[in-house]
Amino acid sequence: MNQEDTKKNPLGTAPVGKLIRQFAVPSIVSMLVMSFYNIVDQFFIGRTVGPLGNAATNIAFPLSTLCIATALAFGIGGASGFNLNMGAGNKKKAIYFVGNAITMMFSVGVVIAVVASLFLKPMLLLFGAPNSTDAHSVLSYGMQYVRVLALGFPFVILSAGGSHLIRADGSPRYSMTCNLVGALTNVVLDYIFVMRNHWGMTGAAAATIIGQIISFGMVVYYLKNYKAGNIEKKHLIPQKEVVFRILHLGMAQCLNQLAIMVVQIVLNKSLTYYGGLSSYGQDIPLACVGIIMKVNQVYFSVCIGVSQGMQPIASFNRGAKKFDRMKQAYKIACITNTTVSTIAFIIFQLFPRQIIGVFGQGSEAYYTFAENGFRIFLFMTFLNGIQPITSTFCTAIGEPNKGAFLSLTRQIIFFLPLLIVMPIIFTQMGREGIDGIMYTAPISDCLAAIVSLLMIRSLFKKFSRMEKELPAV
Repeated sequence: MNQEDTKKNPLGTAPVGKLIRQFAVPSIVSMLVMSFYNIVDQFFIGRTVGPLGNAATNIAFPLSTLCIATALAFGIGGASGFNLNMGAGNKKKAIYFVGNAITMMFSVGVVIAVVASLFLKPMLLLFGAPNSTDAHSVLSYGMQYVRVLALGFPFVILSAGGSHLIRADGSPRYSMTCNLVGALTNVVLDYIFVMRNHWGMTGAAAATIIGQIISFGMVVYYLKNYKAGNIEKKHLIPQKEVVFRILHLGMAQCLNQLAIMVVQIVLNKSLTYYGGLSSYGQDIPLACVGIIMKVNQVYFSVCIGVSQGMQPIASFNRGAKKFDRMKQAYKIACITNTTVSTIAFIIFQLFPRQIIGVFGQGSEAYYTFAENGFRIFLFMTFLNGIQPITSTFCTAIGEPNKGAFLSLTRQIIFFLPLLIVMPIIFTQMGREGIDGIMYTAPISDCLAAIVSLLMIRSLFKKFSRMEKELPAV
C-alpha cells in the first residue's frame, strides 16, 4: 500500500463517528456473544444442578480467562501491528503479523489444554474450590466441567483472537457472524444436553466447545481468503521480531485478563475463607459472586467492544499521523462507554433480586448476599468504561507500555491489595470480613478511572504538540 492508497483508505477519510459505529457494533455483538458462552452455561446449570454448579463454573472461570488473555495478546497485538503497518504503507510486513498471530494462538491453546487436563484437580483447588470428596461438591462439579471444556481451548483462542484479525481486515460483520453462530449453537445444545438429556456439567461443557469449534471453522475459512493479501506458509512461521512486537502491542489487553485471572483466584479463596467464617457459609458467596461477575461481564463486553471497534481507527490514523481523527475516535468511544456504564449502574442498583433469580432458586441468605453484592460490588459501574478505552487506545497508537500499566491499575495495583486489607479492616471493626470484600471493587474502579483520565490528558497534550510540528499541507 503506497501513500496514495493510505490517503484513500476509509479509516483515514470517513467520518469518525460513522467508523466507530461500523466497527464497534459488530465488535460489541462479538464480545457479548463471548460473554454469553459462560452466562448461558450458568443459566442452565443454575436451573438443573443448582448453586453448587454455579459455584463450580466460577471456580473454573480462571481457565476461560487465561484463554481470552491469550486470544487478546495475539489477536489485538496482531491486529494492531497489521493496522499500524498498513497505515504507514507497509503492506508486505503487515501480513506477517497476521500469520504469526494465527500460529501462536493455536499453539498456546494446545499447551493450555494439555496442562489443564494433566493437573486438573490441584489446579481447581488452587483456584479456590473447597476440598471435598463428595460427588455433589463444587470440586467434583468443577472437574466434570473442565475435563470436557479443556478440549476446546485451542479452538476458542483462535476463534476469539482471529475475530480481531478479521476486523482489522475491514470485515467486522463477518467477525460478528462467526461468534454469533457459535453462541447460538451453544444455546441450542445447552438446552438439549442439559435441560432435556440431563447431562449436567458435562453437557454444558460439551455444548460450549462444539459452538467454539464451529466459530473456529468460520474464522479459518475467512483467513484463507484474507482481503489484504494471501496468508502464505512463510507468514505462518513464527519470527522472533514479529512475535515479540505482537506481544508488545497486545500486552495491555493480555495483562488485563491475566490480572483478572489472578484476582479471580485470590477472590475465590477469600470468599471460601471468609464465607466459612460468616453466616453465609462457603458456597453462597462463591455462587453469588460468580453470577455477579458474569452478569457484569455482559455489560462490560459492550465497553470492550467499543474499545475494540475504536482500535483499527486509532491505529491507522496514528500511523498516518492524523492526530485530530485519532483523538476524536477516543472521545466518541469514551462518551459511548460512559453512557452504557451509567445505564448498567442503574439496572444493577434497582433490580438485583430479579437478575439473580434468573439463575435459579436459593435460600433467603442466598438472595440477601446477592442483592448486597450487586449494590456494593458494582457501585462504581458508571466509571468502568473509561479504563478499557484508555488502555486499548494507548496500545492502538503504539504506546503499549502505557496501555499495559493502565490494564494493571484496577485489578493488580488497586483491587488485589484492597482484597487482602479490607476484610481485615472490617473484621477489626466488628463486621464480617466477607462484607469487606464487597467494598474492594468500587474503590478500585474509582481509582482506576482517575489514573486513566490523568494518562489520557498527558497523551493528548503530547499529540497536540506533535500535530503543531507537522509540515503544512
